[in-house]
Amino acid sequence: MQTLTEDRLVIAGQPLRSRLFLGTGKYRSDEDMLAALDASGAELVTVALRRLDLDDASKRTILDVIDWRRYRILPNTAGCQTAVEAIRIARLARSMGLSDWVKLEVIPDPRYLLPDPEETLQAARVLVKEGFAVLPYINADPVLARKLEEIGTVTVMPLGSPIGSGQGIETASQIRLIVESARIPVVVDAGIGTASDAAQAMEMGADAVLVNSAVAAAGQPALMAEAISLGVEAGRKAFLAGRMERRLEAAPSSPSEGISRRS
Repeated sequence: MQTLTEDRLVIAGQPLRSRLFLGTGKYRSDEDMLAALDASGAELVTVALRRLDLDDASKRTILDVIDWRRYRILPNTAGCQTAVEAIRIARLARSMGLSDWVKLEVIPDPRYLLPDPEETLQAARVLVKEGFAVLPYINADPVLARKLEEIGTVTVMPLGSPIGSGQGIETASQIRLIVESARIPVVVDAGIGTASDAAQAMEMGADAVLVNSAVAAAGQPALMAEAISLGVEAGRKAFLAGRMERRLEAAPSSPSEGISRRS
């Protein structure tokens, strides 16, 4: 039986103290972002390299704002439409000394923002062979998740619903199938809109969640980050505790023995 003291998230051999990963896009200000990061308790923070202006060395970017001693930077390939582009961005991150970890995103359609399974698998094969710890963002596809695990990715990251939609967990049945068969951490990414969505993902057995828009677009980002962090914690504890069996009929919660009955 797993106890809370033994319950640790480990990715690529590295223990992480928080099961909430936070993105850094869409914030109204750097101050809002930093306050949200602090309130979330997150350790792993994603940064989209393609959306940074790296040509002007005098211009500050998110990489200059975030405290690298406090947070682990997870470069992601957001904005890449092909495997070739994603591989190039991952190599750039490594050459910059950011990380050998990479969140792999390959999204060719700017309207629906759904990941391309073939290009994602192709890029993952190359990056794994080059020694990257690959965390691939995918549709909630159990077959693709298994193939990615087989080639050596360190997580799979199925979407709950489309990026930035805030629709919540619309792919619950598929995520459950992925969780049941995966031997690597499953991170639910995209679609989470509030704390209850995060709790639901964790109750289904996800190992972590990645959230960006739900926090960045909230009226009070720091407060929402704290709320989602609590949702993650509550959902994980509920999963470990084990949910009661669903019943078709009501069942009394008080003992029936010793109750006097009228004749």
